Amino acid sequence: MAYSDWPTWEECPPMWVKGWSLLAVEEFVGQGHWADTQPPNSLVRSSPNFLVCRWRVCYLGLCKALALLQATWIAFSQPVPASCGQLLTQLLLCGSLAVAAAGLTYHWLVSSLLYPLEPSALVATICGLLVFLGLGLVPPARCLFALSVPTLGTEQGRRLLLSWSTATLAVAVVPNVLANMHAAGQVLRCVTEGSLESLLNTTHQLHMASRALGPDSLAGGQGLMLQAQDNGSAFQLHMLRVTQQVLEDFSGLESLARGASLWSQRLVTGLLMLGLLVDSAWYLHRYLTDLWFDNIYATRQLAQQLAEVGATHLVSSPPAWLLWAARPRLSQGELLSCLLRLGLLTLLLVSTAVTVATDHVAFLLAQAAVDWAQKLPAVPITLTVKYDAAYTVLGFIPFLFNQPPPESPFLSTHKSFHWELRFTAAGCPLLPARRPHTAAPLAAGALQLVAGSTVLLETYARRLRHSIAASFFTSQEARRVRHLHARLQRRHDRLRGQQLVPGAPSCS
Repeated sequence: MAYSDWPTWEECPPMWVKGWSLLAVEEFVGQGHWADTQPPNSLVRSSPNFLVCRWRVCYLGLCKALALLQATWIAFSQPVPASCGQLLTQLLLCGSLAVAAAGLTYHWLVSSLLYPLEPSALVATICGLLVFLGLGLVPPARCLFALSVPTLGTEQGRRLLLSWSTATLAVAVVPNVLANMHAAGQVLRCVTEGSLESLLNTTHQLHMASRALGPDSLAGGQGLMLQAQDNGSAFQLHMLRVTQQVLEDFSGLESLARGASLWSQRLVTGLLMLGLLVDSAWYLHRYLTDLWFDNIYATRQLAQQLAEVGATHLVSSPPAWLLWAARPRLSQGELLSCLLRLGLLTLLLVSTAVTVATDHVAFLLAQAAVDWAQKLPAVPITLTVKYDAAYTVLGFIPFLFNQPPPESPFLSTHKSFHWELRFTAAGCPLLPARRPHTAAPLAAGALQLVAGSTVLLETYARRLRHSIAASFFTSQEARRVRHLHARLQRRHDRLRGQQLVPGAPSCS
């Protein structure tokens, strides 16, 4: 059922609202008598419009809430309070905004910028006190504060949101990727150290075997010569120094990236917050000093002025630059600009997804490397040396008769050597892979989505800035409306002159 099809108040149940004024209904609802004055069941059954009447009373409650918000905004935008109620409303609003600003500043300093607790609390308290004094004593400061809210929906606010997103992602992802690379480098170091130790141990065991067989083999007439060089420890030390240097480079790079990300976040955020306030102040200055600046909105004041002087024909065929402030529809140029900016933000979202994917890939590789190194088994090796020596006397005589020569055993040696090949060093700890952060990429993605929504809401944010400035400076808005009226009148006169004399040359 449409709103126009709703029953009038006379059609509602008589014991409810018949004969009441709207003010009486609002007072009745506000006093909470709704539940105490239920109609009888027979009346409810006989009245098909009973529920619609209840919806009407709910609609009145919504209108009452909107009227309360409007009265609060009027009190907040008054340079000088007209009554004690407006003064109390201003103080309550300024105090609430100051407490909120102090809390947000403290959370931002401690959580995002990682400052100590006590200096952060002191700075947040000073910030809240300054906000309260500025909003309460300086009316343009209240206007500037109100203008900074819709400015978040403009290009400057979008830059601030994107900088927060990039800094949050960089602080969380870049050190995490470097930490996982450090873990993979530690695996390389442990495997290299363990392999070198196993190689040197194998060489040592072979050297021991050759020394054990040395006298017996020399007694047999030939010597088994196996020489181990003495620079094996130097080679091992050199390899350990190389791997340690690589790991130190990774650790230094990780610390540098973490510090650079943190300081860049502090610097960029501070500059963009300052830029947000400067942009709001610049808009307010241009609004108060330039009648041409942002004076392209057909507001209710303009419509009333045109109706009073009978000049509504000036907006019957409005120019392309004239925007209706109360209409939510966007112009064709505004839609095209939104699409282009959304395309650029899509590229940023893709780069964010690639960065997060890189973090996950680095974690998976580091985890696979650590698991592989932990599962490397120790290979047992057994070296068995069996040495038999025999001699023959006049061995050529049996050879003449195609018979094998008889051998007389001289000596026999049988020795075994046991050791293990370990591919990871026992004294080299493996670093665990660091899991990717979940909250930081989600927060960065949410900030980028909010920045993307500001592309579509930028036009409405500009209109809201104009409405806020107009509510704070009504006399200036009246001058701007007269200037826009004169501008539309000159355009109408010029077009009418061209229609009357279509072939006349231009004076310019």
